[in-house]
Amino acid sequence: MMKISLIVTTYNWKEALSITLNSIKKQTMLPFEVIVADDGSRSDTRDLIEKYKEDFPTSLIHSWQEDIGFRLAASRNKAIAKAKGDYLVIVDGDLYLPATFIQSHSEAAKKGAFVQGGRVLLGPNISKKMLDKYYLPSFFSADIRNRHNMIDSSLLSKIFTKIRNDDRSTRGCNFALWKQDAINVNGYNEDFEGWGREDSEMVVRLLNQGLDRMYLKFKAVVYHLYHEENSRKMLEKNDAIYRKAISERLMSCENGLSKYDR
Repeated sequence: MMKISLIVTTYNWKEALSITLNSIKKQTMLPFEVIVADDGSRSDTRDLIEKYKEDFPTSLIHSWQEDIGFRLAASRNKAIAKAKGDYLVIVDGDLYLPATFIQSHSEAAKKGAFVQGGRVLLGPNISKKMLDKYYLPSFFSADIRNRHNMIDSSLLSKIFTKIRNDDRSTRGCNFALWKQDAINVNGYNEDFEGWGREDSEMVVRLLNQGLDRMYLKFKAVVYHLYHEENSRKMLEKNDAIYRKAISERLMSCENGLSKYDR
């Protein structure tokens, strides 16, 4: 039976992480393990995770690295190296995951493919309500973008889920792949520092390996809490790394997963 490792990225926002962890506890199908990929949060995040471990319904692992700048690629690679599952679902720690999220990803998983899931964008007002009192939005709630993604339908998913072998609309906040495929491309490229393009560049390498990109619709959606955008100051440098992967048809990266024990 397939073992799913759910990787949750976080950095100094324990209130949002709490919403994510609470939603994981209520999944109709629990992941084999949950690994919090922490890019250097303060001790209050560690304390929160230790508290959740007391009654968490599956294995909960805290993978922490020193805070020396935005190093999302390294944080994810370290979590992947720790993962004991054979299938990885990677999300951000500022999301609410509907109860069938893991089950839907499990049903969508196919050999020779990786999965891009969708998201619902929550505005500042409804996000505050969720953070203040764990309010759960409905389809008719105000302050929501991409509202149609809230529809969970096997029929619509069968109709609208497509193979889209490009890197358009890449969203690292809801992404799934076989661990072996992550190993084959050497994981995320740690030449990326600061926000931008690390997800798209990995997609390019996965496609160059001959894998299909499944764009999953009306299943396994995430609800994304509002926050200010990250700094774009490294985007030009990161864009050059991304474009190199395209122009040279790279299938792996040098500065990646292989540096960690697996």
